[in-house]
Amino acid sequence: MIHKNQQKYLDIYLQWNKKKAINIAKKELISMKKNHWEVIFLLRKFYKEFNFTPNIRMFINFAKKILKTEKINSIYLFKLFPKGPIHQGSKIAGIPKPSRCL
Repeated sequence: MIHKNQQKYLDIYLQWNKKKAINIAKKELISMKKNHWEVIFLLRKFYKEFNFTPNIRMFINFAKKILKTEKINSIYLFKLFPKGPIHQGSKIAGIPKPSRCL
């Protein structure tokens, strides 16, 4: 049985689209650029593959493997999402915010 909160996040995840993401980003005072989208789509990919939202360390390791680059680090992510890459990023990506995140 799916709990009510889990169902809410599943519904949000399934109904997510770029227009909704842009509206959320505006409320977060973020102007979405190519680098932002790259992170958002990686967060959604992680969530789809593992069925949970990563912490920042997990996400950085995942992103480095997928993108085959060292450009992804916490400093880079905080420049894109100043209130917390996982907190803001997951909100924009339409995935649950982890219980503990920066």
